[in-house]
Amino acid sequence: MGLKSALAPLGRAVVRVWSWLDVSRRFAFNLLWLLVLLLLASALFGSGKPALRDKSTLVLNLQGPLLEQHAGDARGRAMAKLQGEDSESTQLRDLLRVLEHAAKDDKVQQVLLDLSSYAGAGQANQHEFMAALARFKKDSGGKKKIYAYAEGFDQRGYQIAALADELYLHPMGAVLLEGFGRYRNYYKDLFERVGVSANVLRVGKYKNFGEPYFANGPSEATLESESYLYGALWQRYMDGVEGARKLDKGGITRYIETLPERAKALGGDYAQLALQAKLVDGIKTRDEMRALLIERGAKDEKGQSFARVEFKDYLERLPTPPAAKAVVGVVVAQGGISDGSKAPGEIGGDSTARLIRDAREDESVKAIVLRVSSPGGSALASELIRRELELTRKAGKPVVVSMGDVAASGGYWISMSADEVIAEPGTITGSIGVFGMLPTADKLLAKLPLHVGGYGTTWLTGQPDPRRPFDPRLGQAIQAGIEHIYTEFTTRAAAARGLKPEDIDAVGQGRVWTGQQALERKLIDRVGSYGDAIAAAAKRAKLEGEPQLRYIEKEPGRFAKLVDQFGGDVLVGGADVARQVFGLNLIPSALTDAQRELQWLLAPQQQGSKALLRAHVHCLCTAP
Repeated sequence: MGLKSALAPLGRAVVRVWSWLDVSRRFAFNLLWLLVLLLLASALFGSGKPALRDKSTLVLNLQGPLLEQHAGDARGRAMAKLQGEDSESTQLRDLLRVLEHAAKDDKVQQVLLDLSSYAGAGQANQHEFMAALARFKKDSGGKKKIYAYAEGFDQRGYQIAALADELYLHPMGAVLLEGFGRYRNYYKDLFERVGVSANVLRVGKYKNFGEPYFANGPSEATLESESYLYGALWQRYMDGVEGARKLDKGGITRYIETLPERAKALGGDYAQLALQAKLVDGIKTRDEMRALLIERGAKDEKGQSFARVEFKDYLERLPTPPAAKAVVGVVVAQGGISDGSKAPGEIGGDSTARLIRDAREDESVKAIVLRVSSPGGSALASELIRRELELTRKAGKPVVVSMGDVAASGGYWISMSADEVIAEPGTITGSIGVFGMLPTADKLLAKLPLHVGGYGTTWLTGQPDPRRPFDPRLGQAIQAGIEHIYTEFTTRAAAARGLKPEDIDAVGQGRVWTGQQALERKLIDRVGSYGDAIAAAAKRAKLEGEPQLRYIEKEPGRFAKLVDQFGGDVLVGGADVARQVFGLNLIPSALTDAQRELQWLLAPQQQGSKALLRAHVHCLCTAP
């Protein structure tokens, strides 16, 4: 009785603290929700956007990476923000549309490239961006100038900015050029120390996705393949920048190689270093840049800055094209390929196949462009998608594949049933190879010590089981399946390309190529842009005039449509504020690479016995 009386005040205190925490949580999230509702109401019942002023500057202040489509919906992006993930992105289709309209808009005097929040893209989409800027100049008759300004340029941002008519840098800024390549974590010694075995099975000398799990460094085959790939991409990068900036041949290489000496000679003034190397046209503070844009354009309504319209604002002003009876349907295949259904930004074997089927059954869709930006994934899911494209062609609808930043391994597999395959010269493709991985941790459990025992009617019962030693019979069975899938891969690729399986094997074996290198090895039909693929599809469908596009995507619910249309940015922005205020960064950024890579070890166990039927056609490649 005495103990109970002594603990009673503590219990009441705990209840009061818990009640306060619960009320605070509800208040914070209700306040955030109220803000979203108010802004939704403002968007719905407001007076609309004011007209653009004459001589306005279109500010391309792009956010995040340049992608084929946004990942998920506004609610999903808000949840990503709460978890500390960067969910902002820019759609390539939106960027192309904005620049196309702005070139002919009398209200737009000039363009300012504000790339401070631009995370860039792979080389294919980078060149789509660059080509769109070149078309803007051409379509405006050369009368509209492009300016670029930043406190500092990274490699991807500078590649775009180099096309500007005038390029300026802040006095405390720098141009950081480093070259292409990649360094990875390798886990062999770590796994041996803790008692984990990766048990990687593969076909293909260059199929290196599982290599970090059983080696301490890259193999000679990996170094050979990547040096050939990255060397070609980097040479194209340097040629493009040197041509745009009218630099001497080899100017970028000399800038990097002499950086330490020249920086020391200038007392660490990297802005002056960039100016001396002719990487920029001048050095300006923010107010000086504002004054220049006012002089070349016009003042805003307050007379304090230049008349401007930002990217998202201008995009929202563009008219919706009228519905057409004959369109080119675009199916986006972006991200890793997984079994089942996935949200936008990922590829699901079921969900993406369903989109292709919907396009095939839609009478207004006269041709399909599959825009691929994927390093691959599940072999089964890849085949489901490829089969739907095959059925589409049999139904009489043309199919054209447009390869984006990466269309490798499973990304190449889904591209094999097309009337025409077009890749950008900087696309990363190929990687025709297969692997599987079944990790075991029986030695780790023995160190704890923890023991496993039981009964099974056959040796296969309960397999794969990471708690038990890897059975070589299981390895033999899975290796046979992987070799069968590789044979299927090379045979289908050979049929699609009009070659022999041994020809595909010679350029396959898991090796990656640029789009230009793939053309030389007959893995694609031609190099070209996204626009070239659309034109090819329209021509095959015998559509006259400028083809109208329809993106074949899963229809969001009514509420999701409302949030995306009026309050998507608000919801995402509010989540960002909540994350910062309440400290919801859950995973240190330094650990994210290792966490993502090690998740592959858990996949077979999460699938259970289904893992015996699964092989991966995935490329350990990233677009520089």
